[in-house]
Amino acid sequence: MINRTFKTNSNRGKSRLLMLVVWCALALAGWVSAQETGPSTPDPLSPPVNAAAPAKAPAAKKGIPRDPLEVMFALGIFMYPLGLCSVVVVWFSIERMVVLRRGRVIPRPFVKRFFEHIEQGKVDAKGAMKLCEENGSPIAMIFAHGLKKWGKPSVEVEQAIIDGGERQLSQLRTHLRVLNGAATVSPLLGLLGTVVGMIESFNSIATSDSMGKSAEMAGGIGLALLTTAVGLLIAIPALIMYMYFSGRVDGLVIDMDTYGQDLVDQISAEALAEQARSGRQPVSTAKKS
Repeated sequence: MINRTFKTNSNRGKSRLLMLVVWCALALAGWVSAQETGPSTPDPLSPPVNAAAPAKAPAAKKGIPRDPLEVMFALGIFMYPLGLCSVVVVWFSIERMVVLRRGRVIPRPFVKRFFEHIEQGKVDAKGAMKLCEENGSPIAMIFAHGLKKWGKPSVEVEQAIIDGGERQLSQLRTHLRVLNGAATVSPLLGLLGTVVGMIESFNSIATSDSMGKSAEMAGGIGLALLTTAVGLLIAIPALIMYMYFSGRVDGLVIDMDTYGQDLVDQISAEALAEQARSGRQPVSTAKKS
C-alpha cells in the first residue's frame, strides 16, 4: 500500500518536473525571440528607457510645378474659368483672322470691275445693284446702299453710303469685345486665385507645426501666385489680338470710305450733270439711245 502510494507520488513528481522543464524552455525561447525583435510591450517592473524616437523621413519640398499638366491641376477650381478664357481667345482670334481678310472685305477684282462698268456706261443702277448682290462682300453691300440713291444729290448718296458703312462696321467689329473682355477678366481671375491660395496657405501654416518654416510658406505662396501668372499669360495675347484686329478694322474702314467717295463722284446728280456737260452721256441716257 505504502509502496503503491510512493510510486504514485513519484509519478506525480516526475510529471511536475517535466512540466517545469517545458515551461522553462518555452520561457527561454520567448525571451530569445524578444531580444531579437525588440520588446512588444514594456515591462511594468523594468525602469523606463528613454529610447530615441525613430527619425522621420524628410518631407518632400512642394515647389511650383512646371509641367503643363501639373500646372493645370495645380490651379484647382480656377482651372475651369481660366481654361474657358484661353479657349475663347484662341477661337475668336482664328475666327476674326478669317473674317477680316482684306480679300474678303474689299475684293480688289470686284471693285475694279465695278468702277470700270460704271465709268464706261456698261451698267445702270439695276445692273450695278445686281453686281453687288452677286458679290456679297462688305464693300459690295456699302455700294448697294449708295446705288439706291442713283441720280440723287451727293449729300443723299453720301449719307446712304455712310449708313451702309456703319452697318458693315458693326459686323466687322463683332467679337472684338469678347477678346477685350477676356483680356480684362483673365488677370482678375488670376488675382482672385492668388488671394484665395494665399489665404489657404496662411491658414494651413497657422494651424500646423510648420510655423516659422520659411520654406513651407514660400512654397505655398509661390503656388498661389501661379494663378496670376496663368491669367496674365492668357490676357496678354488676348489684348495683343484685340489691338491688332482693331487696327485692321480701322484700315479697312479707311479704304471703304475712299471707295465710297469715289462712288459718290460717279452716280450723284452733280456728277451726272458734270458728265453731261463734258460730252459724256449719263448711263441711263446711253442705254435708251
